[in-house]
Amino acid sequence: MPDMTLDKTDLRILAELQLNGRLSNVELAERIALSPSPCLRRLKQLEESGVIRQYVALLDPARIGLGLQAFVRVMLEKRGNLDLFIDAVQRWPEVINCYAMTGEMDYLLQVYFEDMEHFSRFVMDQLLQQPGIQDVKSSFVLKEFKRTAALPLDHLKGG
Repeated sequence: MPDMTLDKTDLRILAELQLNGRLSNVELAERIALSPSPCLRRLKQLEESGVIRQYVALLDPARIGLGLQAFVRVMLEKRGNLDLFIDAVQRWPEVINCYAMTGEMDYLLQVYFEDMEHFSRFVMDQLLQQPGIQDVKSSFVLKEFKRTAALPLDHLKGG
């Protein structure tokens, strides 16, 4: 359940910003049929409440030389090494997401590399050098069919 009650106007603001986070307040207000001042007020509330966490530029990995994407599943020997592992993950620029998971593996890393040689160096020189790593399994992305940073909002619209 969300921390803040969101009405239809808030949801329209969020939907528009998820499509284009660079909209000016005037453009945003026009798209949701609201005058600029109330639109800006609502936007500030969404930011201050933490509903809008941050604004980013989404880069095309292939256009910046990161043509190999992988998901790496990691199992630790014991939980005592968790802090060391999490600290290391924070330092590795190749890791763009890290999730604690249920199931047979403890963590799932989403990673980007220039090529297989870069991946191999990362696994051998960094990941497997971490204390407490019990098992590592990797899967490589062959083709991407959907990529979005937009979260679904339909469940917030109510009856």
